[in-house]
Amino acid sequence: MKVIWQKLLFSLPFSLLFLRTAILPVLARSPDKIVECEILIIGGGLAGVATAYESLRDGRTVCMTEITDWVGGQISAQGTSALDEKSKQRSLLFYPQGYNELRIRIEKKYGRLDPGECWVSESCFLPKDAHKILTAQLQQAAKRGRGTLHWFPNTVIKDLEISPQGNIIQSAIAIQHQPKPNTPPLNQETLSQTIEDAYTYTDSSRFSKTIIQFLPKLKNDPSLANWYIIDATETGEIIALADVPYRLGIDPLSSVEPSSSGSITQGNPYCTQGFTYTFAMEKMAATQTYDVPAFYSQYEPYYSYELSRFASIDLLFSYRRIWSPKTGEMDSFGGIRWSKVTPGDISMQNWTWGNDYRPGTERDNLIYTRSQLQQMGQLQSGQWLGGLRTETLRKGEENAIGFFYWLVQGTTDSRLGAGVKQGDRTHRYLTGLDSPMGTMHGLSKYPYIREGRRIIGRPSFAYPEGFMVTELDISAKNYRDEYYQNTLPGKMYREMWTRLAGLGIIDVIMDDIPTERITRRTRSTLYPDSVGIAQYNIDFHPCMTLSPPELPGNTEREGTRQGAGLTYPAQIPLRAMIPQKVDNLLVAGKSIATSHIAAAAYRVHSFEWSVGAAAGMTATYALETNIMPYQLVETMPRSNPQLQELKLRLVERGNPNAFPDASIFNLDWDAWK
Repeated sequence: MKVIWQKLLFSLPFSLLFLRTAILPVLARSPDKIVECEILIIGGGLAGVATAYESLRDGRTVCMTEITDWVGGQISAQGTSALDEKSKQRSLLFYPQGYNELRIRIEKKYGRLDPGECWVSESCFLPKDAHKILTAQLQQAAKRGRGTLHWFPNTVIKDLEISPQGNIIQSAIAIQHQPKPNTPPLNQETLSQTIEDAYTYTDSSRFSKTIIQFLPKLKNDPSLANWYIIDATETGEIIALADVPYRLGIDPLSSVEPSSSGSITQGNPYCTQGFTYTFAMEKMAATQTYDVPAFYSQYEPYYSYELSRFASIDLLFSYRRIWSPKTGEMDSFGGIRWSKVTPGDISMQNWTWGNDYRPGTERDNLIYTRSQLQQMGQLQSGQWLGGLRTETLRKGEENAIGFFYWLVQGTTDSRLGAGVKQGDRTHRYLTGLDSPMGTMHGLSKYPYIREGRRIIGRPSFAYPEGFMVTELDISAKNYRDEYYQNTLPGKMYREMWTRLAGLGIIDVIMDDIPTERITRRTRSTLYPDSVGIAQYNIDFHPCMTLSPPELPGNTEREGTRQGAGLTYPAQIPLRAMIPQKVDNLLVAGKSIATSHIAAAAYRVHSFEWSVGAAAGMTATYALETNIMPYQLVETMPRSNPQLQELKLRLVERGNPNAFPDASIFNLDWDAWK
């Protein structure tokens, strides 16, 4: 089938659209509707779904907004429908109960857990089905718990009303958009073409808007929290809009972040992990023809198989194959085995040196920093436009479409050189509202975001600058490596090893044991306020050094992969979910209080479910007991009876907060690495 790229995406009128100045918001008109809820979840990704799932089972009235029209985030609207899991955890199915239910529902839908016979995961499936599966799961949760779900697709939060004391979100103003009569349905245009319109109060030629005011359903003592807001967005929108302290990008080099590529005095807020517009492609029996995208030559210098052992289009295709109606014979390349690709197979593409887009400078960063937002005026009332750089979204879209053309027609490779890449014209780029991505342009409805804004938790005795889970809390790296001796100043190197001493820390301090004789702990940090679990490798898709990312000869930012590697089974402390300043705001998803390096492990599917489940049950417990979440952790590191009651409820509901045999005395975690 011939692919007409310009008709799909970038016709001249839309190209001109990108060059105009940003849409200027106007003052809010009166709300068209008022909706009351006990828990307002902003963001319908896996963390948001898990929050709703547990809140509904507790009988709560839940409102959930989502910028797209699908729930599921990573596995649906973002198209990364291949579950990232570690083998030991998977072998025990040691996941939250709701996540295990999701896996069962996937298997029931297809008759097998892996309908794509991919080799990146034990489960690869169609994004469009993930939305349906999760919708049914939420409906069942509401029925079981007699809760009520108000679902608001195509909806963004525009403004917050915060109490005069600055500690309670009292209401939220949202904009829901829908196509005007006699205009095409949704998902015709890419996100970059619609995002500014979606955040603008006034109707446009394309969309009509419904202004919604969310208010608390409960009318308690005004000094208490009458409802809870959960930031489950992909980039930490609400923590930016509420202007609570947060970090973005690379942290400074320190004894707890010893692999950082930042300096001792500063990090780099513009260098976040790359984002990816996924797409689906189908293996065909007949040769196809293609038109070269008008923008292809701009991005061609970037594309690569990355390593010679990956230099096979069939290998890349089967890597994230999400549908395979017929099992092929076994094939192999570079020591990797998979079933042969056969006509009718469908693959989802998510490749570092392919459709990843990796900006890393102040000229092209995707997620605006606080200072950038201030300069643009987005933090002023009624001026919020989502906090993302539209131009970078557009270039990410172009880069992804160019990658498909490179796969089927390209003969260059930016890292492996000439003579490696050959085309294969037996693939079709899938588009349409019934396609796996559910869009006319074929790209995912929203990019897969690996890293967004990350809150700084509340200060305490042990964390005077604010709570944060760091590299040293989870990494299994060999810190005896010469790199650390040569990179860290002597005092910092000593402090790092003191922190790694585990049970021997008192002896290290009191007896001044030499650094080379310190025995490091071989487990992650254990938290008295743990409310969930997470395990995945510290896995980077680093930003590029120069702007634009696709610049010929560009390289990854030097040193950003230093922290990559294995981890120990880790925990999700409640303190990592509680922002400063605002008492009725909880954070789920990737915006919890982690460092840049730790965030590279705290970002996969089961983690999102675990932290979302914890957010939902914490919110319902807080409403029931009239205690605010920060009060549950004020006594840390000493626990308290109410925190223990919450933790017990989580475990009884099937949401573990520690891995099996987790204790300060158990140092045998080799099987989990």
